[in-house]
Amino acid sequence: MRILIADDHTLFRESLRSLLTSRGFEIVGEAREGSEAVELARRLQPDVVLMDLAMPGLDGLAATRLISAELPQVKVVVLTASDQDAQLFEAIKSGAQGYLLKNLESRDLFALLEGVGRGEPALTPLLASKLLQEFARPPLPASESHDPDALTDREQEVLELLVRGVTSNRKLAKHLGVSENTVKFHVRNILDKLHLHNRAQVVGFALRHGIVAPPGGA
Repeated sequence: MRILIADDHTLFRESLRSLLTSRGFEIVGEAREGSEAVELARRLQPDVVLMDLAMPGLDGLAATRLISAELPQVKVVVLTASDQDAQLFEAIKSGAQGYLLKNLESRDLFALLEGVGRGEPALTPLLASKLLQEFARPPLPASESHDPDALTDREQEVLELLVRGVTSNRKLAKHLGVSENTVKFHVRNILDKLHLHNRAQVVGFALRHGIVAPPGGA
């Protein structure tokens, strides 16, 4: 199995590489943040990306969405210290094939990764149970599910730029220091989370609900 490790902590990457190599896994690359993970996944085409969530720049959830959408043959398994249910649910919705905690025993990590190679999800029984309970709940009506708190910090930043009149993908990309494809991805997430259809609706919604201050501070 060819594995790409994405984590911003050098010592953790080195330790994980040594651990996995000793078991016969091939480490084809290492990334320090989400954008680098996406680029390496495109170039190296690993079987699995072990993805941390809390990384500088493009975070692990956003990188997972991009890789899952663009490279469906590459399986993303989140490997994180975060045991928050919301992160677990969002990671699976984003296309992750598994969600593992960094305090996992090495023998369990090996077994779960080998299962991923057979097409099985990488989930401990406790996390699998949480997922079943969450996805068994009926969805909220659309009128009750406009939740600006669901936006990530980067999505909030995009929203603020839209309200300021920076609406083209090119200008947004320049302001944020990212590619236009990444901008499209963030805008689509904002539209999906707020259940809106276009950027004009997003701006109106943000101003009506006080999510972003009007330009000029009025």
